[in-house]
Amino acid sequence: MLENLLSGQAGVDPTALAGAAGLPNDPASVQALFSQLQSAMAGAGTEGIDPQVALKQGRERTAAGQLSVTDDERAVYDQALHVAGLWLDEAVSVSTLGSEPRLLTRTEWLEQTMPLWIQLAEPVSSSIADSLTRALTEQAPEEMQSMVQGASRMLRGVGGTLFSMQLGQVVGQLATEVVSGGDVGIPLLDDGQAALLPQNIREFGADLDIPVDQVQLYLAVRELAHARLFRHARWLRLHLITSITEYARGISIDTERIERLAEDFDPSNTESLRNAVANGSLIATQSDAQKAALGRLETILALVEGWVDVVTSAATSRLPKAEQINETIRRRRATGGPAESAFATLVGLELRPRRLREASALWAAVTEAVGIDERDALWAHPDLLPTSEDLDDPSRLVARVSGTPSETDAADDEFDQALEALLRGDVGEAPKPEDDSTP
Repeated sequence: MLENLLSGQAGVDPTALAGAAGLPNDPASVQALFSQLQSAMAGAGTEGIDPQVALKQGRERTAAGQLSVTDDERAVYDQALHVAGLWLDEAVSVSTLGSEPRLLTRTEWLEQTMPLWIQLAEPVSSSIADSLTRALTEQAPEEMQSMVQGASRMLRGVGGTLFSMQLGQVVGQLATEVVSGGDVGIPLLDDGQAALLPQNIREFGADLDIPVDQVQLYLAVRELAHARLFRHARWLRLHLITSITEYARGISIDTERIERLAEDFDPSNTESLRNAVANGSLIATQSDAQKAALGRLETILALVEGWVDVVTSAATSRLPKAEQINETIRRRRATGGPAESAFATLVGLELRPRRLREASALWAAVTEAVGIDERDALWAHPDLLPTSEDLDDPSRLVARVSGTPSETDAADDEFDQALEALLRGDVGEAPKPEDDSTP
């Protein structure tokens, strides 16, 4: 089908096919797409994600309507970041940053974060290519194995090209939405670098009945909190990236679903293809290992975002409209913000906002029980961090860090005592406190 399509003999509308795959459907982009695919078909394609293709697609997305950062904006944000740093010093015990925060355009954010996006998405691209080539090899007759090997190489090249272009589109779109370097929940910039995108912040606050300087200050506090946390917990960035790639390596495609799709494929109607790509039905059911990796990842991301929520709320308590801004961020997250969209599209992750609310409640309880210093000390090592069970029952974590028994611990102690008495054969009436007799 691909060979006929690229030679113009299949009768497929290229614009409709590009749209079905989630790629741009304007003539210039479609022409670029087919040029890339023809190169891949001819053996000139690169297996895996091609950074240049991804960047080119992303830049085309960010160039439209992009505004540069003006000198006046730099002066305003320098002041906002200075105040944000002072406020944050009162709410956290983690150290300050080693470098000054940056103000980025959309294209600059795209270019500086693309290497990490490629690192996160590469296992997905490889897993899907492996699934397709394995299916080809298993199903082809023995006399066609040599032909299949050539087709597999071609398929990897075409698949890498398509994935590169989709990655560029997704990250390019993300660059028009994110307001800061940590807006997606993981540190996309190296070494705790903080960054804000003035153009996107202006658009974020455009529909809010809130003074723009308060929006700028609130988001500056939030970004500094995020960057400081990852600079303080040096192990955390690698831990998150490893967890994401561990999950992504387990992704495979449902070859039977693809076969059924191919059998029913109507070149004049690509809606079925669009739906299959969009709703994730081509991805096979999660394995037990993936479910475990997803659970760990959801927990750590929730802990990061929950901590940032709590310290930002404390640091901006003197800001009149802080709660309204925070509510806007919560709604944005609950309806599928930049982080959720990016992870779902590129890595197949469906993160649960519910865990974020639970994490915020947990960090608030810990802060009230033991204070800022002991709360932030929990980030010193992954073994000290709260677990998923702690999110379900924060009282146990509070009891552990404060040294006081929780209701759950008391119930466990009572059960242990009763079990011990049963094993000793002491099932009669318990002695009264004043009775000194030996059971």
